[in-house]
Amino acid sequence: MGTLDWIVVAGYFVVMVGIGLWSRGRIKNIADFFTAGGKMPWWLSGISHHMSGYSAVMFVAFAAEAYRLGLTVYIWWSLTIGLGVGIGAFLWAPAWNRLRAKHDVKSPLEYLAIRYNVPTQQLMAWAGAGLKVVDIAAKWVAVALLLKGFAGVDIPVGIALVGVVTMVYSVLGGLWADALTDFGQFIIQGLAGFAMFFAVASHFGGIDFMWTIWDKLPESHSDPLTGPYTLTFFMALFLIKTLEYNGGMWNLAQRYMAAPSGFAAKRSALLSAALWLVWPLILFFPMWAAPLIVPGMEANAEQAYVEMGKAMLPAGMVGLVLAGFFSHTMAMVSSDANVITAVITRDILPRIWKGARAMTADAQLKLARITTFLFIGLSMTIALTADTKGFVLKVVIALVAATMGPIAIPLMLGLLPWFRKVGPTAALTSTIGGLSTWVFLYVEQQFLKDFAVSQALIVSTPLLVSLVLYLVIGFAKPEPSAERDALIDSLKSDAPDDVEAVKA
Repeated sequence: MGTLDWIVVAGYFVVMVGIGLWSRGRIKNIADFFTAGGKMPWWLSGISHHMSGYSAVMFVAFAAEAYRLGLTVYIWWSLTIGLGVGIGAFLWAPAWNRLRAKHDVKSPLEYLAIRYNVPTQQLMAWAGAGLKVVDIAAKWVAVALLLKGFAGVDIPVGIALVGVVTMVYSVLGGLWADALTDFGQFIIQGLAGFAMFFAVASHFGGIDFMWTIWDKLPESHSDPLTGPYTLTFFMALFLIKTLEYNGGMWNLAQRYMAAPSGFAAKRSALLSAALWLVWPLILFFPMWAAPLIVPGMEANAEQAYVEMGKAMLPAGMVGLVLAGFFSHTMAMVSSDANVITAVITRDILPRIWKGARAMTADAQLKLARITTFLFIGLSMTIALTADTKGFVLKVVIALVAATMGPIAIPLMLGLLPWFRKVGPTAALTSTIGGLSTWVFLYVEQQFLKDFAVSQALIVSTPLLVSLVLYLVIGFAKPEPSAERDALIDSLKSDAPDDVEAVKA
């Protein structure tokens, strides 16, 4: 990297901190900190929802899979998310918003105490928070690997640099800072993505490289599903991503909660779905072409995108692309930190510390900021002590994807009227059963070296077990409740004030 590249990267960090400082003035209470007070425009909510699903993992782990296997990574990742979010625009997005508007909910898990019971809420809060801190650690490692590849910066220094900047604006600005930086990062990502796309197009002599490269690549690279990514894996991941990106990944539920109304949240979801179907293609085409530009990197494919960027881009553009990598990771991490802070301060602490229930509004806001700081610090510590080789893909697929289903199924299905009689017994059993299944399979695969436990099996089985337990126990042992019925019925339509506010 040259001087101009470093100026671009430094300028990016300065802008991010500036946004955090500016957003601090908009935060008056924890409703502003966690849900932007329900005042976020639908288009900003949609862009923020889309951006919060990215991280540098795409340019490390997923770029490596695109290099080795080709088209399949778009099919099982981007396509499943785009279709799933489109479905969720009608099923879940409005409901999340109405929980905030009608029930003053500030954390996605807050409603579980009424919908099921407190033990169910606590199990999912603790399990999800533990899962997310490891997931974020993988994001730090991914962006540090890219920084090392582009600029030779040591991995611990890279983790500390990006982590501290993210910590500053997340602690100061809450969800407003997250959304505004998401928008800025959306612009940066667009510039960086098109820069790489057109550089690759120029290398091959024109835009027609999008269909001519496939004849030069191995035949399997054009297969929709190949290698470990089977039809079973695709179907399981489609269900997982549908649950995850419609609120199972809690920070994405926040984006819907922050919109002015349920109708606005629906529009946000449709915008995000469209972006997921179209934009990743611009990012993936250079990755698919990478074996023709930087061949022979199969053994170190995680660095393929880095090497291609160094070979293809002029001074200044490398810094912009690197800033784009930072933007992906910082967008996801800051939003994750915000929602985990909401879960800890709204759902966990009041149950284990009586003092949290008697706090003033100012004290609650101060606690939220302290919790955000500690959560990001813990994730950085895990990243700094991890064995970085293969850590990113292992966490994203073998841990996050495989355990998301058991955590998300009671949370997401509990919002739908068809499951109104499913009660806490089914919810608890579903989550415990699914997570226990994952532990068993993971131990078999990683420690006992049972090669019959495939990637598809370890992702799909916990989800299937959890879903079956939820449905079978829920319908065999219904636990109807007037309070639960009232909660679910209230999510069918916007409050009149919200409708008028959107029209205005």
